Amino acid sequence: MATAKKKAPAKKADNPSADVGRTRTARPYPASSFQDALGLGNAIMTHAAGERVRRLTLLEKMGKSATSSATKMAITNSGKYGITTGSYAADFLELTPVGAVVVNTSRSDAERRKAAFDLAINGVAPFKLLYEHYKSKRLPEREIIKDVVRDSGIDVPDLDECVDTFTVNVKDLGLLRTIGGAETLISIEQLLEETPRADGVAHTVHAALAQATPAIVKKVANDSAISSDWEKVCFYITPIGTEDSEARKHADLFMSSLVQPALEELGLIVVRADHIGEPGMITTQVLEYLKKSKLAIADLSYLNPNVFYEVALRHALRLPVVQLIRKADRLPFDVNQSRTLVFDTTDIYSLIPKIQTYRAEIANQARKAIEDPESVGNPVSVFYPDFYK
Repeated sequence: MATAKKKAPAKKADNPSADVGRTRTARPYPASSFQDALGLGNAIMTHAAGERVRRLTLLEKMGKSATSSATKMAITNSGKYGITTGSYAADFLELTPVGAVVVNTSRSDAERRKAAFDLAINGVAPFKLLYEHYKSKRLPEREIIKDVVRDSGIDVPDLDECVDTFTVNVKDLGLLRTIGGAETLISIEQLLEETPRADGVAHTVHAALAQATPAIVKKVANDSAISSDWEKVCFYITPIGTEDSEARKHADLFMSSLVQPALEELGLIVVRADHIGEPGMITTQVLEYLKKSKLAIADLSYLNPNVFYEVALRHALRLPVVQLIRKADRLPFDVNQSRTLVFDTTDIYSLIPKIQTYRAEIANQARKAIEDPESVGNPVSVFYPDFYK
């Protein structure tokens, strides 16, 4: 009987986007930020005083479905970071010794910061690599950072996601500082020496978690072609204002410098209400985009009522939306239960050095929202689940 010939291994694509449409290899990093994965550890500390707890009991206390993909992913990511032990099918979940330090508020800030660093950066191969490479240096553009990972020999199936998650983690840990007008990665030793900070600026482990000249906002030239494939559309909900108004300048800056670059790597085209090219009632068109777009980015800056109305519609439709806001604005109670990215636009000297980090945060939250819309927070489904019955 003839022996079947073995197929030669397929040549690995140089472009990470080539992974789309074929089986992905296992990530050598968790599929969420450390801050998001920490939720399970916090719940064990809150509901079980940090002790070993039955999985189903804990999930019931958290109001989570034991069979949902979001719950399984949360348990998996917590385990990959080393915060907890026990899979999504295990009878019991338990904090690891290091995870217990991170979530224990009776421990010193320095102990908790060091423990968080060990799990979020030191315990993840590509993140440790990037930290060691850029420690005490300025962070370059994403493409340069991706080359460092690519040249390391570590098999990373999605370099964009890897770099974004690393960037978000070091920011949440307080390791990114604006020094000399650029985002600089400080060492964990420096951070610990400065803990606690007298000025109160330093992050805590539970903190909410590239220099560029703003480009001209890309107008939708052929909206009918775009709307035929809603899987490629991100609708940007934002206060627009009149021509030359502060709100219009803000919307143009955020769209061109933050939102569009962040979503290009996800293959999404950003559309804003005033750039829709089709004739007809603008209200009808907006409603269509709110209902059909794969993702929505909602800028809550200036607390514009139209923006909140459109966000409410996305929530009611149970569709993915990522919220962001200026640091100068106070987030209203009704939506402060949802994860909201806060950007400092105090002045150009505060904004420009952080542009690359802000882009990474938007891309990171966008991926999470698309994979599981309710993971980024939906007040309607959280506080009134019977609404959908």
